[in-house]
Amino acid sequence: MQQNQNNKPQMNMPRFNMNWIYGLVLLALVLLYFTQGSEQSSVRTETSYSDFKTMVMKGYADKIVVNKHSNSLEMYVKPEHIRDVFHQGVQQTGKSPTVTVAIGDVGQVEQFVNQARQEQKFTGKFSYDNSKDNEFFSSLLMNVLFFAGIIFVWMFIMRRMGGGGAGMGGAGIFNVGKSKAQMYEKGGDLGITFKDVAGQAGAKQEMQEIVDFLKNPQKYTELGGKIPKGALLVGPPGTGKTLLAKAVAGEAGVPFFSMSGSDFVEMFVGVGASRVRDLFEKAKQKAPCIIFIDEIDAVGRARSKNPAMGGNDERENTLNALLTEMDGFGTNSGIITLAATNRADMLDSALMRAGRFDRQIHVELPDLNERREIFVVHLKPLKLDENLDIDFLARQTPGFSGADIANVCNEAALIAARHNSEKVGKQDFLDAVDRIIGGLEKKTKVMTEAEKKSIAIHEAGHATISWFTEFANPLVKVTIVPRGRALGAAWYLPEERVMQTKRAMLDEMCSLLGGRAAEELFIGDISTGAMNDLERTTKMAFSMVTYAGMSEQLPNLNFYNNSEYSFQRPYSESTARQIDEEVKKMIGEQYERAKQILSEHKEGHAQLAQLLAEREVIFADDVERIFGKRPWTSRAEELLEAQQRAEAEAMAERRAKELGLQTKDTEPSGEPGEPREPENPGTPPENN
Repeated sequence: MQQNQNNKPQMNMPRFNMNWIYGLVLLALVLLYFTQGSEQSSVRTETSYSDFKTMVMKGYADKIVVNKHSNSLEMYVKPEHIRDVFHQGVQQTGKSPTVTVAIGDVGQVEQFVNQARQEQKFTGKFSYDNSKDNEFFSSLLMNVLFFAGIIFVWMFIMRRMGGGGAGMGGAGIFNVGKSKAQMYEKGGDLGITFKDVAGQAGAKQEMQEIVDFLKNPQKYTELGGKIPKGALLVGPPGTGKTLLAKAVAGEAGVPFFSMSGSDFVEMFVGVGASRVRDLFEKAKQKAPCIIFIDEIDAVGRARSKNPAMGGNDERENTLNALLTEMDGFGTNSGIITLAATNRADMLDSALMRAGRFDRQIHVELPDLNERREIFVVHLKPLKLDENLDIDFLARQTPGFSGADIANVCNEAALIAARHNSEKVGKQDFLDAVDRIIGGLEKKTKVMTEAEKKSIAIHEAGHATISWFTEFANPLVKVTIVPRGRALGAAWYLPEERVMQTKRAMLDEMCSLLGGRAAEELFIGDISTGAMNDLERTTKMAFSMVTYAGMSEQLPNLNFYNNSEYSFQRPYSESTARQIDEEVKKMIGEQYERAKQILSEHKEGHAQLAQLLAEREVIFADDVERIFGKRPWTSRAEELLEAQQRAEAEAMAERRAKELGLQTKDTEPSGEPGEPREPENPGTPPENN
């Protein structure tokens, strides 16, 4: 209830809707249909002609109606004699119960009625019912009106469902075979060009050629060449495949049809193929244009080699229609089909052939320089600290896709706002990377001193092994702060290598086993904290033996991925036994190597574990003070040396801010809330 300007209450009345009228009409028709001919709700019973004459002579008859068409009559019984005839009261029989009698000659009935009148046995009304024809036509009319009303309401509902109105957008049962593609009359309406796509120089170069085909096709056709019919964008998730397709449309300025592969799939048989035909029919009217099908593996998966007998595979029918439209008897001049997928190995070979998708453009994860370009794009809307080093951010995010980098920038801004910072600084980005890789920091998780010490020994084992192995990734920091499902982690800055050598893979395997080896050596018991390390180690060992041919007993052999031939393995049982033995031998050797390295540097490991248990987070310079300079240096480590100490100082300053302390130029020894530097690098600091 609302109040108007005169402070009078005003009721919120529901708005009028024509659907109410349609519903009332339908309800009236249904009630009329089921109540027609039943005006008399009284009881009817049949009897013989002799019983009829007896009841009339007893004075039971109130009215007699003769129907010549059916050779029958109806006798209405007087209310006072209802119980005598029906043996029931008025409440059970109704006010006007009747007795139906079959007759042979109407003239005899008239004589009998006249005789009863003379004897004063019947004084009621005697009449003939000639309304049979009228009843027939009225009944027929009522049936026709009833079914006509149902058909009218059904058609009205179907029109609404079928998208008769503009608000439905053509998505209904009658338009189920229509394409759901979203069309942009001009690709420039998307507002995306190649300037908005950072990195991916090779992919953009190939896509630029497609733009030239659309803008100036005569340049290529005059020499006898044909414009490519399609291009398939292949790459991991989040690398910008969809963004590249939109950029092509924006650069070319041609109509752009965009839809997902799942939009073709429907529960109705034949709908997917119908939508494919409708899509290309619309595209022909707008040529030259671009059709973009995202996640095409939803409809373009390889067809089954053993289809079910008598079955109907809707997905295969849709794929067949797509194959025909892309390169069949019809001409699709001026239509370029772009598609994106991260599962190209599952696509049908007929879809991948030249003439349909002439080009496969690989959109890979960005390298160091490309990550820097992506950071520049996503950092534009942020208020950044003047000292922020974008090159440092690019080095801290190896293996990140463009979507991951966008997420890092957003998380950094949220973290800075959470700390009431006016600008987004380097530490915010480091915290964002930790948040994305390791998960949310669990500050409320309670651990006992024994558990904390065990985790510190485990993580210190990883750090020690990686420090004394040549090809291990450079260490960034070690933490025992729980994040996600991990109780601790060692953070590295992996070098981006084009290929991996056997020595490098063995060093990485040894580093992964360092945590379990440290538990066995310095605790005397092992725990479940090394499950992830063992999983990664086992997968690496199997790939080295079965795919890379790096085994001593099975050298230079590649047992290819046999997922296509699931009925048998591509090697015998004896070979499988050899593979198992080689994997066990390889992991066992690296485990013994890890224990040997830890035994040689057990004093430094103990100091590192103690420092880690006290501070919870230590950095590479802390490890260097204990073990000395790493015997092997790399380009990545040289880049790290300049920023490690600044990172530690930034974290100390952040902790001081959280505790409300005043930061000074020099760190006072024993200041609460800040890590205390050891006076002697060879000995761990004392507990406060």
